[in-house]
Amino acid sequence: MFPKKRSFVAAAVLALAAASTSFNPTSAQESKVVAKVNGKAITEADMNFANAEIGAQLGDIPENVKRRALAEHLIDNALFAEAAIAAKMEADPEFEQQMQYLRRRLLREQYVEKQLKSAISETDAKKIYDQRVAQLKPEDEVAARHILVDTEEKAKALLAKIKAGGDFAALAKENSADSGSKEQGGMLGYFGRGKMVPEFEKAAFTMTKGQVSEPVKTNFGWHIIKLEDRRRKPPPSFDEVKETIMNSLAVLKAQENVVTLRKQAEIEYIDADIRKHVAEQEKKKAEEAKKNASEPEAAPKQ
Repeated sequence: MFPKKRSFVAAAVLALAAASTSFNPTSAQESKVVAKVNGKAITEADMNFANAEIGAQLGDIPENVKRRALAEHLIDNALFAEAAIAAKMEADPEFEQQMQYLRRRLLREQYVEKQLKSAISETDAKKIYDQRVAQLKPEDEVAARHILVDTEEKAKALLAKIKAGGDFAALAKENSADSGSKEQGGMLGYFGRGKMVPEFEKAAFTMTKGQVSEPVKTNFGWHIIKLEDRRRKPPPSFDEVKETIMNSLAVLKAQENVVTLRKQAEIEYIDADIRKHVAEQEKKKAEEAKKNASEPEAAPKQ
């Protein structure tokens, strides 16, 4: 929600906003008090705001450690905010300018979230999902195991053991130089074309299920490949992409909405350079529209 790099003044503005803005929690959980600073409560709602701001920067740490870090961040915010008030920084013109900017941005985010995104239903997203799935080109995938060694002689010796009834997965664990797959018995999982080096891909996609290849040389070494399965690549499930689609629809709705808002507003460009650039763009658009309107439509093909 907020940029990672801020001036001290901007940080103080955010701290002050967090400390002084009235908030009506939507649930008992959000109103739960986590800590107090000079008698003022820090709630679960504040923790949620802090998590949205800096949670990603904390990385993958235990939940109890993360909650402590968020609480300490909020305590520091509150203390700096009180210090800023005591230093009469609220009267600083720069503070007021940044506060106005942050207020407008937050109002914009709230409007998009509550007015625009709330108007988008899962039904809308499902229609888009179905359309995109129908447009997907069929793509084949294979699942394979492999054993990687550094010489052809080693590869041939392992192949002989496999042909004599040796367990491919066990031999991969014992002998493969591929640390990423050896503990899984050489299993690489499913992959499509273009995911592996050409020599490996060519061999894998010409094999039948259960077949073991002759030694295949690549720039990594020598491979023995076993094809485990073939399938048509399934599309991602609706649940996997629902949020992404709904966010995209919200962006489109916001773009449409701002066009309407701009038409209803009185916008005046005071800066001469900006005004000149806007005029040039509008002139160019008008010329392109006139040109397109004057061009005859292409005759339909017989």
